[in-house]
Amino acid sequence: MPLIDPGKKAPVFSLADAQGATHHLKEYLGRPVILFFYPKDGTPGCTAEACGFRDLLPALEPLTAVVLGVSADSAESHATFAAAHSLNFPLLVDAFGRDGVPKTCDKYGVWQEKTFYGRTSMGVVRTTYLVDEAGKVAQRWDNVRVEGHAAEVLDAVRGLRRGLPLMIGAK
Repeated sequence: MPLIDPGKKAPVFSLADAQGATHHLKEYLGRPVILFFYPKDGTPGCTAEACGFRDLLPALEPLTAVVLGVSADSAESHATFAAAHSLNFPLLVDAFGRDGVPKTCDKYGVWQEKTFYGRTSMGVVRTTYLVDEAGKVAQRWDNVRVEGHAAEVLDAVRGLRRGLPLMIGAK
């Protein structure tokens, strides 16, 4: 499936977190949602990205923004990852379906062919979506470079809360 463009409705989802609580996108209507898709718990880039959001959560809370991390890792893996790095936001489990594809990652277009050291495989491409209070994609970051990313997303949330126009199209 293709990536979701800004201005389009964000696909609905119902995913469990590491503790088994179910999260639905619709329960966050009225709040900005930072939905970051990442390849794998505990890897250097994913750890740095998650810790970046953890560190900026105190600045995001007054803006009523919620941070949700999504990967195809298991609840046990998420729990270990969260505990090891004091992550204070939900990590959602997008389990593999019978077809071998994580459904929500596919709906958001982040389940893609990747090449690593000459080997091609399917996997999650690091992508962040900012979903506005009405459930529409306000901004999307593709092939995220971790350094400074969380701060850039915080700036976008601040702009969204001030009613400033955001960039249209992928960044």
